Amino acid sequence: MSSPLAPPSLRFSGRSVALSSTVVEELRQHKLRQAEELLRFGARQGNDGFVVAQFNGSPVQPNSLTHEWYRLLAKTALPRIRFHDLRHGHATHLLASGVHPKIASERLGHSKVGITLDLYSHVLPGMQADAAKQVDEALRLAMQKRPPEKIG
Repeated sequence: MSSPLAPPSLRFSGRSVALSSTVVEELRQHKLRQAEELLRFGARQGNDGFVVAQFNGSPVQPNSLTHEWYRLLAKTALPRIRFHDLRHGHATHLLASGVHPKIASERLGHSKVGITLDLYSHVLPGMQADAAKQVDEALRLAMQKRPPEKIG
């Protein structure tokens, strides 16, 4: 049983992924727009509807999603990246923001944290310096708290 305070999550591939409140609100709004669109075609939206669907609620072919992604990108000044690169961007952002690699690994659906670390280790070089600073700070605090040594 989940707690009412637990973050909303998305069930996918047998795992649960916590969603931010902003994403949950966007998905709610999207679902409302989808329901309105389906009603115009005389269809009702079920609870198991697709997030990205054709006008009649049926699933979109992956190739169609890729083509639509490139079409939308072409209207912007954003760099042309693959849709799948958004996943890599999310992983990179998680690790660069200090999210524990185990959590990032779970969000990405990797079977082992080592896969995540192998794929995204380019994000981690600065973490060695950060670790050294944290150790230094811990040592300074510990040295301030210890009793002074007796001389002589």
